[in-house]
Amino acid sequence: MEPTTSVLNVNGIEVIYNHVILVLKGVSLNVPEGKIAAVLGGNGAGKTTTLRAISNLLKAERGEVTKGSIELRGERIENLTPADLVNRGVVQVMEGRHCFAHLTIEENLMTGSYTRKDKAEIARNLEKVYNYFPRLKTRRTSQAAYTSGGEQQMCAIGRALMTNPSVMLLDEPSMGLAPQIVEEVFEIVKDLNTKEKVTFLIAEQNTNMALKYADYGYIMESGRIVMDGLASDLRNNEDVKEFYLGMGGGERKSFKDVKSYKRRKRWLA
Repeated sequence: MEPTTSVLNVNGIEVIYNHVILVLKGVSLNVPEGKIAAVLGGNGAGKTTTLRAISNLLKAERGEVTKGSIELRGERIENLTPADLVNRGVVQVMEGRHCFAHLTIEENLMTGSYTRKDKAEIARNLEKVYNYFPRLKTRRTSQAAYTSGGEQQMCAIGRALMTNPSVMLLDEPSMGLAPQIVEEVFEIVKDLNTKEKVTFLIAEQNTNMALKYADYGYIMESGRIVMDGLASDLRNNEDVKEFYLGMGGGERKSFKDVKSYKRRKRWLA
């Protein structure tokens, strides 16, 4: 079942790097308003490129959207700058966190408020971040370089929260974190979704964790969406269990090797 109302629509986009390398091959997805959607797949599937196409960060890596369109609430956004998108409420937390190592946690958080002018609003936002991430308040004067990976991930999400986003793109939030910390981060994401009404699109290799918290999921392979559906349906799908949740027996394969699955591929429909 496709989402009926969407805040973000990606319509058949193709992305090429260096004018030669075709990475995304007609990717379409919808992010429901006020929900959590997850893009799942292994390394090289195209998850990060999909998020960077939406946030228009491709140019920094000599990439471009050559076909298709991207819409935010019905308005095409693929030609807007990343700054324009932040002003429209779309912010990305990049893979690897990218905290400023020489700045304190609080200074890192404050960099997320550079587009805001109201000092009282900035103060309220900072207190909101500390309410969701009490560990950051404890470490507020510590340099980011001397904090843990989990604290840096919380700082990166908190910094994005300082922009007052309506849509947050999270790229591999579980990368390099202990399972307990991953669970804690996803719990906070769920709280931000339900209490702050932030819509999330998460690119994640940890399929089990992502589907536990997401409402809707898309599975990518080789630059294409090969399956999508409600997260609850994907968790119970036998192919997903075997190939992505590690619940099947025998040698792990790719979806493209399964004849029954080939008949369900979205790009052949």
